[in-house]
Amino acid sequence: MRTKIGRIALLAGVAFSAAAQMLNLPPRATNALGGQDFVKLITPLPAPPDTQRENLIYAQIAGGNVPSWMRKLVLITTNAVINGTNHTVSYYVTPDYMCVGADNDYLLEPMTPVLAQRVANLLDCTLPTRKMVKEIWAQAQVKLTPAPIPASPAMITVPIFNQHNSNVWTQRSACLEAHPLGSLVAGHKKDVVISALLLTNFHKSHTPVVIYGWQQTNGAPIQSLYSGHAQTWADYSHGIRLVQEAITVDGAPATVSGILTNPALAALLSDETNFPGNVIPRPYYVVPH
Repeated sequence: MRTKIGRIALLAGVAFSAAAQMLNLPPRATNALGGQDFVKLITPLPAPPDTQRENLIYAQIAGGNVPSWMRKLVLITTNAVINGTNHTVSYYVTPDYMCVGADNDYLLEPMTPVLAQRVANLLDCTLPTRKMVKEIWAQAQVKLTPAPIPASPAMITVPIFNQHNSNVWTQRSACLEAHPLGSLVAGHKKDVVISALLLTNFHKSHTPVVIYGWQQTNGAPIQSLYSGHAQTWADYSHGIRLVQEAITVDGAPATVSGILTNPALAALLSDETNFPGNVIPRPYYVVPH
């Protein structure tokens, strides 16, 4: 992956500056594809591990084909008592799962964790932990009801991605007056997360993707923390929530990666107990060169 560790000091130095609270993307071109035109473009392409579809998704995001409301990040603030001391952490997240297209014509785009990590690296972001997913859902202004589609071989295809996108839009459009696009929304996808399972649950046949969430209206997740799929898997239910790497802890600049690898503070962002102190030793997916 990109020299993420080497960027930590720089990221901490710009934590919570005005620019750091926006996704660092170029302006959306006037002739950029809308979501439905993008669906038509990628529908004929094979699913991963073939790389064509995901390379096109990356190119669209890197080129700025992302809605304007997706670019402004939303503040999450929470706290935890660790060894008798109360600590407060603040971080910024995308208001919805990553999508491609125009403000009112976009596709919530499932991705493999490798592509999600590529996008996160590009934008000085990370993926959330299970604990962060819980907190994002708790603080979301809009809590949508999960709308599963019956499992089938087609669940990894673009037409099913688009069908679920339409189902979600039906729910989301019903509350636009009270909560316009750009409000924090959750509950409609499973999250691809970073987890200690990335080190402890390697399978003989594959490197895993770890997923969690799809909270019901009572907060209970449909999907518990799970690492049974290979990292080449992406189905319609997967969403990519980006979290800005630069955060503050007790008012001081820090980074998500730095906190998750620090046993004295990792419990601020992680509720996993695989390693002492809730540490996640490798808080990222490996991007092949």
